Amino acid sequence: MSEQNNEKPNEIIPPSKALSPEKQEELCKKCDEYKAWMINYSPSVRFMFDQIKQSGGYVSPKKINCQICDDPKLGGFHPDLGIQLCANYISDKWVLNDTLSHELVHWYDNIRFKVDWMDLKHHACSEIRAASLSGECAILTEFKKNLGMMKMSKGHQTCVKRRAALSVVGHPKCKDMDHANEIVDEVFRSCFNDTRPFEMIYR
Repeated sequence: MSEQNNEKPNEIIPPSKALSPEKQEELCKKCDEYKAWMINYSPSVRFMFDQIKQSGGYVSPKKINCQICDDPKLGGFHPDLGIQLCANYISDKWVLNDTLSHELVHWYDNIRFKVDWMDLKHHACSEIRAASLSGECAILTEFKKNLGMMKMSKGHQTCVKRRAALSVVGHPKCKDMDHANEIVDEVFRSCFNDTRPFEMIYR
């Protein structure tokens, strides 16, 4: 239902049809190693596991799967199927950490707030929260991407809006990127300011 889009997929690894079966197996094995490490040691991932449990849900590691993806994205969440991690687009374990944290925010929202994923505003709200709380829009991350040219005070919010819109544009009810940006802008303030289950944006 929810997909985390990769902004520069061509700079990482090509899609499945360009990879040999051996390379696909190698990438999935490495992704599984990263995943296991994050489940055991990542503060943000372990925190989200605990918060989902406290909200009445349960994250089975069997529902977090490394796969080779045809579409250029880092991962996705489906309320019935769980979390998909795209081994051919995740370049290192820290990207996987932020991606898994992102998808776990969706899992939390699905349990805690009963998200209607076919509602554009609901979807946009969860995307805003996931982009903001996962660490993928951390100031240092964005600073490196933009060679120090970003405005530090607004960089986090700009990143969150951009990433949320990139995900929302893939929704079947979204007309185009202008429509995605419009929906994100409409719900941004209230959703960005809702940092549950964190006390604040932690990084």
